[in-house]
Amino acid sequence: MKLVIVDDHPLVRKGIISILTNEKSIDEIKEASNIEEAMLILIKEEIEIAIVDLRLGSEDGLEIVLRGKKMNLKTKFVVLTSFIPQEDFKRAEKMDVDGYILKEAFAEDILYAIRLISRGKKYYDPEILKQKDVLNNSLIYQLTDRENDVLKEVGKGLSNGEIACALFISEHTVKKHVSNILYKLNLNHRSQVVFMVNTKVAM
Repeated sequence: MKLVIVDDHPLVRKGIISILTNEKSIDEIKEASNIEEAMLILIKEEIEIAIVDLRLGSEDGLEIVLRGKKMNLKTKFVVLTSFIPQEDFKRAEKMDVDGYILKEAFAEDILYAIRLISRGKKYYDPEILKQKDVLNNSLIYQLTDRENDVLKEVGKGLSNGEIACALFISEHTVKKHVSNILYKLNLNHRSQVVFMVNTKVAM
């Protein structure tokens, strides 16, 4: 498979490339230092995974993800960062990025993440989830008792109809509770609720 490393620091790019050369499934690794270079590579080459730094000098690395998504590229996008700003994390999550890796991650963790993502899975650095845990645990207290009941059932993968039967309420009421849960937890999709519950990020 082909990858592209997008970072404005040559030493960072070379460091990641040196790690990834140990992965036999990677055939070629391209480099880019800014949005324009990255987009040219993504358009011309069949890049499977793009590892993108959040901060490309004065440029926003997530702009590459946004453009790639709009162009319906098959590329999987992985965010690379040395810190964890909550707003950027939320933006990346809304864009449905495939991974979030910290620059200080161990080599074996980076390789594990790439292998996982190449198989269609997502990888979020444990430190990212810890910080999200703090955020969501503070938000979880905003839910009513009934919303918490619905939250647990959503986490089981039940449909609105099934939740209605389990909690002896109407399906319309379930829809309203689910809507409130998404709003209060700053989430956009039901699948995010399932992820939070099953990874114990929200519970």
